[in-house]
Amino acid sequence: MACASFAKLNAASSQWIGGQQSFSQRNRLSTPRVSVPIRAKAYTDELVQTAKSIASPGRGILAIDESNATCGKRLASIGLDNTEVNRQAYRQLLLTTPGLGEYISGAILFEETLYQSTTDGKKFVDCLRDEKIVPGIKVDKGLVPLPGSNNESWCQGLDGLASRSAEYYKQGARFAKWRTVVSIPCGPSALAVKEAAWGLARYAAISQDNGLVPIVEPEILLDGEHPIERTLEVAEKVWSEVFYYLAENNVVFEGILLKPSMVTPGAEHKQKASPETIAKYTLTMLKRRVPPAVPGIMFLSGGQSEAEATLNLNAMNQSPNPWHVSFSYARALQNTVLKTWQGHPENIEAAQKSLLVRAKANSLAQLGKYSAEGESEEARKGMFVKGYTY
Repeated sequence: MACASFAKLNAASSQWIGGQQSFSQRNRLSTPRVSVPIRAKAYTDELVQTAKSIASPGRGILAIDESNATCGKRLASIGLDNTEVNRQAYRQLLLTTPGLGEYISGAILFEETLYQSTTDGKKFVDCLRDEKIVPGIKVDKGLVPLPGSNNESWCQGLDGLASRSAEYYKQGARFAKWRTVVSIPCGPSALAVKEAAWGLARYAAISQDNGLVPIVEPEILLDGEHPIERTLEVAEKVWSEVFYYLAENNVVFEGILLKPSMVTPGAEHKQKASPETIAKYTLTMLKRRVPPAVPGIMFLSGGQSEAEATLNLNAMNQSPNPWHVSFSYARALQNTVLKTWQGHPENIEAAQKSLLVRAKANSLAQLGKYSAEGESEEARKGMFVKGYTY
């Protein structure tokens, strides 16, 4: 995402992380507290049970919620046209993989996929249920420019979210996903952080009111040359704001899941961090900012290579955590699968086996038992794309 150099900006024109008080801090100082009774959420017990089911030992989330446009880019990489038939064929390959439920507890779907069936007429949500995989749904409407910011974004989709969520629940979805982003090279501005936190909190409250466990995902983008210490600073600030607004919106913490970025140096930083260093900084951030009531931390891969994402997750599970620390990967589970398939029916079985290989590797990483021995060169290739959108 293009942005002007931080050093050239007039500091008075925008509030930056580490500068003036945030909106929430000012509110805490000046807004009187009024105690009012809060209506209990009708789905609380179900939400807690769903979250626990997804955050089960040795399992994580398969994210296949790419928009049709982004799915088209994936298909184009193997020479296929972006048609519904081809999208259906690829998602059928993934969702009908025998034994997938041993390693995968939830699958995030795009709206098209939630309502699709296999070529034999079986609903995809039923394919997932047969493997004891919880169906989920991407509910945001994507990123748009945030007026008044430093070329930053905000996530749209709150309008009509309650009615859409109710329909998704009827179709079989039991958890939701909303992705917003924070860019370190662009500041980030206090405005962008507050907008991200508030939008996530409103989405989470609406989701819970309609029976969907919300995945809370403020992705701190890998873009930039900053060191790991700067990422930690920004991540702590972002998650502080997020949990403040989650509480303000009466979100039940036991009925949510988080999808944070790992705390890493910027992708263009000259010094690469080891899995042990990334685990140390990431766990430091989590322990400082995330209540132990939250059942699951399902990390995004954010453009890391397949092997890199698995190694970092494994390092975080070398000691006990207050939460289930696991994965919610898209490209880091699908990259080899797609290249193995190539759109040819005769390659489906081999492609499904490659999905199981990656899913099992991350299952072992969730248990802290993964070894990178024998990983292919393909699995070690980085997938970072500057300014990545989907």
